[in-house]
Amino acid sequence: MSNITAELIIHAYTQGIFPMAENAASNDVYWVDPELRGIIPLDNFHLPRKLARKINQKPFDIRIDTSFLKVIEGCAASAQTHGRQETWINDQIISLYAQLFDNGYVHTVECWQDNQLVGGLYGVSIGGAFCGESMFHTVTDASKIALAYLVARLKAGGYRLLDTQFITPHLSQFGAIEINRQDYKLRLKKALERKVDFYSLAIDSEPEIILQSLTQTS
Repeated sequence: MSNITAELIIHAYTQGIFPMAENAASNDVYWVDPELRGIIPLDNFHLPRKLARKINQKPFDIRIDTSFLKVIEGCAASAQTHGRQETWINDQIISLYAQLFDNGYVHTVECWQDNQLVGGLYGVSIGGAFCGESMFHTVTDASKIALAYLVARLKAGGYRLLDTQFITPHLSQFGAIEINRQDYKLRLKKALERKVDFYSLAIDSEPEIILQSLTQTS
């Protein structure tokens, strides 16, 4: 699929479809429209108490949209070293999503420690839908804290759908569920109609602000 463009990717997302590569060495990408879709209901996000305590300790400097290439490269490297033989992020994916980042469709949540990027995530934002693509960490809990900060930001900004594509044990602990394709596309259609603001939450928000919006703990 060498003729894929950033504009085509955005159109695909509005139809509930996303691209992946077979592996990092692949020269091609393919479209995915899974029968079962993973989402995290924003109103039912589950924040473990242990993680809430760690967020309150402010172990990381949280930054937004400052280092897209480092984040996606971290995600690609993490996929190869944490349970997968290959990553689905190839050079074409990196190039296309870099264009989407430059055009304001892709956002990152980043965890920094001692001026080093130690974890984070990225995803595609269209209307009131945020389609999470990948996350990584090199320091314990960095990706989990990035996810918590993302959810707080999405709730503050008026988003209605957090798409995780698939379900993993890592995501299940936060309340991720599977829904069928038809249900997902109905939710997506409603979310796309919303006007939202990814930056409505101050970038330097204190942990107390984040925790107040993530009230379901255990």
